[in-house]
Amino acid sequence: MTTIPEQRTTQGPLAEDLWTYRVFLANGREPTFEERLHWERQLDEAISGYLAKDQEFANSSQVLTFRAARQAAVGMSKEQVTILLGRAQHTTTDVGEIEKLAGKYWSEIQQGVTEAWIYPLGWRLYFADARLVDITQLPPARPKGEK
Repeated sequence: MTTIPEQRTTQGPLAEDLWTYRVFLANGREPTFEERLHWERQLDEAISGYLAKDQEFANSSQVLTFRAARQAAVGMSKEQVTILLGRAQHTTTDVGEIEKLAGKYWSEIQQGVTEAWIYPLGWRLYFADARLVDITQLPPARPKGEK
């Protein structure tokens, strides 16, 4: 089993990685070629639709991360993150809970953080109002008794 590194980063999860993980959890298998093709078309349409209405972002340097890499990154809006990654498993605005989620990184990221979104594979995304300001990935807690 691959160990997930504990990290603080400016680049978050790839849309494809989270989607593949979710398909595997739901079906116990990797996505088929047809499922992947369908998902890619839907995501392309969502991205194109967003870029058509937000010309400022469409002409920014971050558009490549959004459109080509399909990766959440610091500076993106909540809407952009949701387009790429889907809904979070859990969201919170409780400062105490956000502090626990951030762990050892809390002192570095606490300034201005108003919300945290939790995604599979240990990803935590931190927002200051509507803007993504920090990202951490912590190994998921192991079930009791597992080494």
